[in-house]
Amino acid sequence: MQDIRPLGAGAAVPPTAKASFVGVTKRYGRGGAAVQALEPIDLDIAENAFVCLVGPSGCGKSTLLNILAGFESPTTGRVLMDGQPVKGPDPRRGVVFQQGALFTWMTVRDNIAFGPIATGKSSSEAGRIADRFLDMVGLSAFAKRYPYELSGGMQQRVGIARALANDPEILLMDEPFAALDAQTRELLQEEIKRIWQATRKTVLWITHSIEEALFLATDIVVMSARPGRIKARLSPQFALSRDPAVVTSVEFAHMKAEIFELLREESLAAQRQEVER
Repeated sequence: MQDIRPLGAGAAVPPTAKASFVGVTKRYGRGGAAVQALEPIDLDIAENAFVCLVGPSGCGKSTLLNILAGFESPTTGRVLMDGQPVKGPDPRRGVVFQQGALFTWMTVRDNIAFGPIATGKSSSEAGRIADRFLDMVGLSAFAKRYPYELSGGMQQRVGIARALANDPEILLMDEPFAALDAQTRELLQEEIKRIWQATRKTVLWITHSIEEALFLATDIVVMSARPGRIKARLSPQFALSRDPAVVTSVEFAHMKAEIFELLREESLAAQRQEVER
């Protein structure tokens, strides 16, 4: 059986928290025009976990990720990494966005080597690092190409390789496959699962896809409509499987239906909020 832990139901705290949100809220603006984006969020992310945030649009998923990245500050509360406050961007936290955000004037290999060089590695060492991750994402044959010569899926692979080349302790990914076609997305889901199984990096991943979350995550955090709060936390086991056909299992289908029901009410609430604006 899968473990579903509604908020307040005595969810177990991971034994080693790589990152923690402690009473985190976020409010934009002031006075009557202010928007409460997040209600108090308490969330621990265990080391080596693959955590997926799912919820309706506007529920604060990206806000949480940006706060952990150090791009934004909480209105109240604290965000910690290894028990220390997050005060700004840090190379220990690598970020991959929906678009690859690659340097168009650099080759694929140079894009990946850029981070290691910026952190003091020699050109030859950075090149070896780039070659390693090019091989990991299956793009060794495209090392001398430029980003505009690649498909969207290939560009996202380069973005992932570039983030990994900096050897971050946490990978933060904001819907990195959202703009891709369904077939490419499924192939890259298998790719990112293989990479996570090989590296066991701690990952915080945002997605609107229940299937993607179930396939990849060791933990799924379901968020409510705005103001965002944690509605439930689930612990599927499909991320540990190396069989892509796990998505056809009865257990996968049952858990997908359960998450759908958890999200349906929140999605309807989010739609009502848009009508009332």
